[in-house]
Amino acid sequence: MSTPAVPLYGYQRRWLADKSRFKIGMFARQTGKTFTTTLELVDDCFEAEAMGGRTRWVILSRGERQAKEAIEEGVKKHCRAYSLGIQIVEGEFKAESGERYTMLDVTLPGGSKITALPANPDTARGFSANVFLDEFAFHADSRKIWTALFPVISNGWKLRVTSTPNGKGNKFYELMTDKALEGVWSRHLVDIYKAVADGLPRNVDEMRLALNDEDSWKQEFELGWLDEASAWISYDLIDGVEHDQAGQPAGYTGGPCFVGVDIATRNDLFVIWVVEMVGDVAWTREIIARKRISFAEQDALLDDVFQRYRVLRCCMDQTGMGEKPVEDAQRRYGSTRVEGVLFTSVNKLTLATQGKEAFEDRKLRIPLGDRELRSDLHKLQKVSSPTGAPRFVAESDSTGHADRAWACFLALNASSGGAAPSAGATVEAPKDTYDPQSFAERQRRGLLQNRAYRPFFRRG
Repeated sequence: MSTPAVPLYGYQRRWLADKSRFKIGMFARQTGKTFTTTLELVDDCFEAEAMGGRTRWVILSRGERQAKEAIEEGVKKHCRAYSLGIQIVEGEFKAESGERYTMLDVTLPGGSKITALPANPDTARGFSANVFLDEFAFHADSRKIWTALFPVISNGWKLRVTSTPNGKGNKFYELMTDKALEGVWSRHLVDIYKAVADGLPRNVDEMRLALNDEDSWKQEFELGWLDEASAWISYDLIDGVEHDQAGQPAGYTGGPCFVGVDIATRNDLFVIWVVEMVGDVAWTREIIARKRISFAEQDALLDDVFQRYRVLRCCMDQTGMGEKPVEDAQRRYGSTRVEGVLFTSVNKLTLATQGKEAFEDRKLRIPLGDRELRSDLHKLQKVSSPTGAPRFVAESDSTGHADRAWACFLALNASSGGAAPSAGATVEAPKDTYDPQSFAERQRRGLLQNRAYRPFFRRG
């Protein structure tokens, strides 16, 4: 092995020095697992070319953004440290299914190549090369990717797998824990304590206090496997609906939108969740989450959403303090567009079941890699009461009280086309076709019915 051109901590040097064909590492967050592994890739290419040969590596990341980061923040920097002249080309990979994916190709002076692209079964079977699975526990369809990938590397190619834990419902968990694989896979485990002991400059006590979330600390930094059994929305389901382009208002195409609103004014979050229907898939366009804001500020945020999106239906939490915000929103936008939902045990079960089905059927797209959102969705648990009746609970912490989850479920209910599970009479979703002029006129009349809201929309 050549001498690395960048300084490394002890655990990084051990990972780099391990030349096992099958190597897997579970690392705490922000300890340099991708940086170190991309160094190994560049080092391997450098050695091959120094001996007159060349080699090929493929990096499969959880999304296009992460693939680009692996090249820009890893491969490119290491090549510069080695004083290697390289060529980087952004291209397109067309899979057998017809899907197209953005990929980056790095070509070294001797012809060795490192390619990075998002991971899925299509891209996994598209290359015969050494492979690096980056953050594998977070790859959607991890088992299908594994099935597609393994025959590709069977002819002597090397395999590198790294990740932080992501529950027990994925292939990474099996590779790290299956005793039958001992001796086949070289396993590395670096929690935050080992990383700091090896020289990583981190104030562990300060980080833990600032995070203020023991479950996240246990998983992200102590590398604990959180129990997925009681989670209503598993991390595997969350992984399956994440997308690079979700959660971006700029991606709105002008189609029909549906909104869910979870009401809060004190310790919990006030959340507005906006989805746009693209075919039969609900694309999250925006998630607005605020803490300790007044009802007037909540009304202003909702009014802004109605102005910027073509909202056909909005379902709002009407429980307790939600009575007045729902009544006011109905006055402004009409009861056929705004519906209150009482969070009774029956209604919550209906909302949660409908929401989970959207995750299972992948009829939803949510922002990729939003850790607060992932934590909030995952913390919702279904438990049995002493009478055997199901109920939903969630621990309240710095990321919320599953408030985003309920706003999501309300938005999905609004988009379902059926009646909201309110305590009163059922109300059908509006059936009329969209007319921009009538839409604007209904909105204008609704706003003017309550003078208290006029200042927020004054023009001129």
